[in-house]
Amino acid sequence: MGEMIKVGMADLNVCAAPNALTTLGLGSCVGIVLYDSYSKIAGMVHVMLPDSTKIRNNENVAKFADTGIDALIDRLIKLGANRNRLIAKIAGGAQMFAFNSNNDMLRIGERNIEASKSKLQTLGIRILAEDTGLDYGRTIEFYAETGELYIKSVGKPLKIM
Repeated sequence: MGEMIKVGMADLNVCAAPNALTTLGLGSCVGIVLYDSYSKIAGMVHVMLPDSTKIRNNENVAKFADTGIDALIDRLIKLGANRNRLIAKIAGGAQMFAFNSNNDMLRIGERNIEASKSKLQTLGIRILAEDTGLDYGRTIEFYAETGELYIKSVGKPLKIM
């Protein structure tokens, strides 16, 4: 077992087996894991918002689905991953507060999921597993050695995808 590398909110990181990646407290945020199973190189980004073009203060590329995924791919390739072998696993995007509104700004979790899926589809990266939406937070761990994504939620059984 290698080192567990933390990925903060609006952050990204990469690793190679036997190391693993984790991010805590995915509420409306989405955790996106990209993985090359041949080289056992993985990356994770913890995105907070769907679209960098809608925000003035957007220097932190990891904060947004559209720019965070691109930055993650660049880091993975520098570490030795093959762009054509990348697959994705995603989690998060919960609706953490109950409300009755058509206000798009309040649907941030749903919008983060949509933006993440759209960006991955545009890039031709297949999503192999997902645990998204609903109304509870998640902590995820991804093990580059096995390609397994562990999803932990309070009061829920451990999911392994």
